[in-house]
Amino acid sequence: MNKVNAHRRNALVLAILAAAVILAVMLYLNINSYPEKPQLHAYIMSLRMPTLVCMVIASVAIGAATLVFQSIVNNRIVTPALLGMNSIYSFLHTAAVFVFGTGSALYLNANLAFGVDLVLMGVVATFVYWHLFKKTGHNILYIMLIGTVLSSLFGSIQSSMIRIMDPDEYDALLNSLVADFNNVNGEIIAFSIIALIVIWAVLYRDLRQLDVIAMGRDRAINLGVDYDNCIRRLLFGVVCCIAVATATIGPVSFLGLIVANLSRQILRTYKHSHLIVGAGLMGMIALIGGQLVSQHIFHFTVPVSTFVTIAGGLYFLYLLLFKKGAY
Repeated sequence: MNKVNAHRRNALVLAILAAAVILAVMLYLNINSYPEKPQLHAYIMSLRMPTLVCMVIASVAIGAATLVFQSIVNNRIVTPALLGMNSIYSFLHTAAVFVFGTGSALYLNANLAFGVDLVLMGVVATFVYWHLFKKTGHNILYIMLIGTVLSSLFGSIQSSMIRIMDPDEYDALLNSLVADFNNVNGEIIAFSIIALIVIWAVLYRDLRQLDVIAMGRDRAINLGVDYDNCIRRLLFGVVCCIAVATATIGPVSFLGLIVANLSRQILRTYKHSHLIVGAGLMGMIALIGGQLVSQHIFHFTVPVSTFVTIAGGLYFLYLLLFKKGAY
């Protein structure tokens, strides 16, 4: 009976979150959309719809990847950012401007930049989080250490390039180093969706075993899980999801930490099928709500990523100080 009640409770919570998402979407699309002026309304919708879809892509990809990563590591205060994808993204964009300048196709052509970001981050992920994971005896702590070292390495190189970069080019570069939903590239949306569908389809069988994997290595092996290979595939999928989200909208620090932990706190279940849906829905609420605030209160002067970073930093301190079972 308790399990039945818990299932009904979680279904109700997910329904409430879905309703909140629908409300946020309606507000985002309709506030100041001027429906009485058809041409202006159509133009506004042509700008807002791609932005909305990108926010949904980022929410689902980052929320799911963070939940999977936390279950693999068995720690609720870590995020896939420790794997270094954000640093690699920032380094690639800085290097492109430093070497080729802001007049190059890599900077001006958003489709080409997206493709290069995805390919290069995918190559790094394949080498580091597939090959090296096997080399280190499937030790996830070594992989986190490698990610931290890579972040420091790429960050140091990036800082050196910025110091000698032309100030005007650096000013132009800043726009691509911060997640900005005001100038999204609608042409890459279909490719991002297809990439995520392929990733989840390939990892579907492994994702179904997450509930067992979260119990620990020994118990998972005793229950018949091919633990090392499963973890390697899931870790690779996590990095690919983060790569797609980052290449689509830029780095959004702390978003995964917030939505993954809120999903665990609100739903209070071990079932990852519920947790991942909850994290995705809360990510949509956070990003769409943040975009509403940025757009209609701050008039685009403060990007959504700033709100997420501030809230995420405070929430991280809360987890660290008051939620001892989180780590």
